[in-house]
Amino acid sequence: MTTHHKVLRDTTALAIAAATLAMAFPASAQEVGMRSGGAGAAVASPVVSDGRVTFRLRANEARAVTVSGDFGPDVALNRDTDGVWSASVGPLKPDVYVYYFIVDGVRLPDPANPRLKIGYVPSTTTSIVSVPGDGPMFYDVQDVPHGEIRTLLYKSESNRVVRELNVYLPPGYDANPRQRYPVLYLLHGFANDHHSWHRYGRANDILDNLLAKKAIKPFIVVMPLGYGGASVNGDGTGIPPAGAGPFGGDFALYERDILEDVIPLIDGKYHTLANRENRAIMGFSMGGMQAGRFGLGHLDTFSYVGIMSAGLVGNPVSTPVGPDPIAPLAADPDGANKRLKLLWIACGAEDAAMVGARSTHEALQKAGIRHVFVETEGAHHWRVWRRYLRDVAPLLFP
Repeated sequence: MTTHHKVLRDTTALAIAAATLAMAFPASAQEVGMRSGGAGAAVASPVVSDGRVTFRLRANEARAVTVSGDFGPDVALNRDTDGVWSASVGPLKPDVYVYYFIVDGVRLPDPANPRLKIGYVPSTTTSIVSVPGDGPMFYDVQDVPHGEIRTLLYKSESNRVVRELNVYLPPGYDANPRQRYPVLYLLHGFANDHHSWHRYGRANDILDNLLAKKAIKPFIVVMPLGYGGASVNGDGTGIPPAGAGPFGGDFALYERDILEDVIPLIDGKYHTLANRENRAIMGFSMGGMQAGRFGLGHLDTFSYVGIMSAGLVGNPVSTPVGPDPIAPLAADPDGANKRLKLLWIACGAEDAAMVGARSTHEALQKAGIRHVFVETEGAHHWRVWRRYLRDVAPLLFP
């Protein structure tokens, strides 16, 4: 099945889901603020108490409802006499989780929950629920000085399209025009976009909190759109072009966009330390593989490289992207080690990407390339990547 056909299938599934909701939910129950009693009353979902999360869905005509999420196995909901389905999970560790319902085989987000994680592929749209701890989490907005997220539209000459990226500027940036900052290029994974690192990764909040604790020095973060050849409008539906392949676009075009368009744009517009010693590139999943290949392939541009939940070799999906990026380093390991200030690789033990991550670690060991390899708990989700950013940020630009 081609990507184009898959998108049509996913879009059709969402349309079916919308129709299912229209039949299952009275119009009055969908109006903002409506909480009247009776069979058509809106339900509260999700409800969090003492770490337990209760999901509810009114679907009078449904025959089977389950909830699926990154909290554990799928859970079947039970129906009461009013046509409300419900189930509870937990207690869960304090964190942010995603979930969705499957109603008679149709996937849909929670209609009672306004918090959504939207993806660059329709089928990845999910609802979000936060399980609070005893105090603020490391990614929560706290009463500290805050940086800013700024969105830039730019013409990518290399890609011949208008694209968009986001920039995090640390607190006090505008008040100190003479201060110059290192730059981290932070890449996203497949089905995400240039908004994902701050919307779901909480990158700006994590860095604000680390800065307030003086755990890091201030630096700029650039979050580009990770699909080569795609304009900010996609093909009109906000998705990568038809036939974009498993990595959402032309890999070489994305590399050119970063090197030829994005870096000069950032160095020309912001107060950067425009040299390789003060430039890092990191990412997760697709973005981790991209960061590893772009960074290691251009040590004249980057001195810090981070690979989260991805591998460069030993993984079937890495082969079509390009040649082995470690072989050139192995030809001159001393030279590579002198230029690399940090090569950081991390992956969750339950993540399918561990095969490639560990193979990359072993290949680097064999080649004599210094690096850090971190194996943590967790799978392929944002709960892992938020922690990776928190943990690796203090290692940058000491």
